[in-house]
Amino acid sequence: MRPGAAPARGPQRRRNRVVPSRMKRFFLKVGVFWRRLRRGARARRRPHLHYESQVAALMARANPFASWDERANWLTDVVEWLRREQATPPRPRQQRARFLLDWLDRHRDERRLVRTTLQKTLREASGPELFSATGLPHEPAFFSELGERLARKLLPRAPANMDLSALFTAMFPKPADAEWLRGLDRDILLRLWKLAADDGIAHGYRQQIDEALTYLVTLVIAVGISPDFRQRLGERLPLQATPFMALRRELERFQLAPLPDQASLRSVRMLVAVCQAQTDKIYAHLDEYGVSVSLVYKIERMRAQLTRIRCLIDLRSAAGGAGAAQMQAQAVLGELIAAHHNRASVKGLVRRSFSLLARKLVERSGEHGAHERARDRGEYRALLRSAAVGGVLAVGAVLGRLLVDDGGARFFEGAFVSLGYAGAFLAIAAAGGVLAASQPAVTAPALAARMGALDTMTGLRGLLNEAALLLRAQTAALAGNLLAVLPAAVVVVLALVWARGAPLLDAARAHAVLQKLSAVGPTPLFAAFTGVLLWLAGLAAGFADNWFALRRLRQALAQQRRLVQVLGAVRAERWALWLERNLARITGCLALAALLGMTPVVAEFFGLPLDVRHVTLAAGALAAAGASLGWQTLAQPEFWLAAGGVAVTGLLNLGVGFGCALALAFSARVVPGRTRRLVLRALLRRMLASPLFFLLPPPARRAGMAAATDSGDPDSDRRRQA
Repeated sequence: MRPGAAPARGPQRRRNRVVPSRMKRFFLKVGVFWRRLRRGARARRRPHLHYESQVAALMARANPFASWDERANWLTDVVEWLRREQATPPRPRQQRARFLLDWLDRHRDERRLVRTTLQKTLREASGPELFSATGLPHEPAFFSELGERLARKLLPRAPANMDLSALFTAMFPKPADAEWLRGLDRDILLRLWKLAADDGIAHGYRQQIDEALTYLVTLVIAVGISPDFRQRLGERLPLQATPFMALRRELERFQLAPLPDQASLRSVRMLVAVCQAQTDKIYAHLDEYGVSVSLVYKIERMRAQLTRIRCLIDLRSAAGGAGAAQMQAQAVLGELIAAHHNRASVKGLVRRSFSLLARKLVERSGEHGAHERARDRGEYRALLRSAAVGGVLAVGAVLGRLLVDDGGARFFEGAFVSLGYAGAFLAIAAAGGVLAASQPAVTAPALAARMGALDTMTGLRGLLNEAALLLRAQTAALAGNLLAVLPAAVVVVLALVWARGAPLLDAARAHAVLQKLSAVGPTPLFAAFTGVLLWLAGLAAGFADNWFALRRLRQALAQQRRLVQVLGAVRAERWALWLERNLARITGCLALAALLGMTPVVAEFFGLPLDVRHVTLAAGALAAAGASLGWQTLAQPEFWLAAGGVAVTGLLNLGVGFGCALALAFSARVVPGRTRRLVLRALLRRMLASPLFFLLPPPARRAGMAAATDSGDPDSDRRRQA
């Protein structure tokens, strides 16, 4: 044996002893897991082994002499046990309910105690709040309702003694509880009814339903006969002749009539439908009178109240049938759970209210963008000419921005830049010019008008054609602006150089402008951000138009006594009409100027390195910097990187603006997600297959066929195939 070999034998033996001990622990763990798995499987096959003790402990807490809070907590715990998730099919929730009822049938003493506790709790509970307020908006205005929902989210709710509404919301705290309640079998419902209620309780709750109906109808009448609503209904009817007052009279007759009275029931249901039709008529007149968030909220609140009235009428009228009342009560309680959780959602309130507001805003501003389409080559050339005018006048905004000293106070710098932009944009609008940036703002109305039948090939084809018309117009505006602003900026800069004897921009400032516009850097991000600003400017224009119509300022200005005395009746009417037609465009120009000029200042205040990149203004700045440096700058990579940045800016300005307008149109028409993805895929495939279709107008013959297709000509598809 070699020297030094013997000492190594001890560690080797220890390693040999460690391996069997590790293997032993591993197999012991496997055995433990296997026994747990088998015990779990046996327990799942025999659920009564663990249901028995749980049910016995719950039912032992039933005490009819306990306080209301103790009984309410006990009932909440019972329902929570019934709703608890289990992994064993089939239908474990019904399995728990059936097991509980079977256990009570076997234990008569506990059943009598539980029955007495339940019936006493239901007799003492006050139900009108549950039927008339749960799941419905409480506040009379949008912002007060929003504040109330936020308070409910953030603050704990005070306990309400003997309030069935508070007990109901505590027993069903999750939106999925509505499906659980609707999924209970009819046999379980009948057994639960026999356990918890009797004819006296049913009669008491029928009276509470009548109280809730009276309260809801009173709220509907208060809004339905208000001046804001009546002026939007068109014809002026006496108050007693309105369907809202007739609904109250028929409801009183229905409540006093013995059950079942089918004639009164049909009359009340018909009047509820008529009142809902009146709200639809109000929606139709919103285009004429304008839209407000408060008005939209009141309409939605009335529609929800009318829907609740119809549900309660169905529940009351089903009391005479065998099992029909229980089934109808199951449906109504499921609706109450769903409505309660929907009402508790702040996001749902904002989404519903502003979705309708966006729809009406889109429809109202649609007339302002209806002329900005390139259906044929004549309209395309007209847009090119208007865009060329806009490009020439945009040189003033470019030079004003370049001449502002960057070393001064940032706020005043942004204010001066905004004033320069506002003057240039208003001059473009007054001269009949077009700025490429304003095109995406008016895209949403035209797109929303084509989203009525997206589930058909004809509707999808019409949307794609409309998108092509709008994108052609935007392309024409972009091309016209660039073709005009580049030579105009060079000419103006050279003229100023000749007049001053010095370049407009020194070399350092000109190189800084080129580096700022370079495609290698943050220019793509800033260009995409500017596309969002362009869309926001279009929204501001739509809001201004809606505000003008909502307050009926055209009629007020045309009949204003002092204005009529100064201008005369004809001129005052003409001036009011001109202001109505041009207010949206003026507001859009001012909003765009403020956003482009002040956004970098505000972003810098918050420490955000954001800037704006508008394609027309960037092209003018590129031309001015190149003219200041001289012709030799064309041979430098810096200049062409800046030119690439202008190209990227134009693409992102139009693309992001069009995308925001499309998203607004989707929200306004409440298009589901699956249909949105289908439209986006179809639009992308069409762009990849025929990109020129979205850039240039088709020949005259094909344009005529497309116009026939859009107008609904039934022979258009056959002519296209020919």
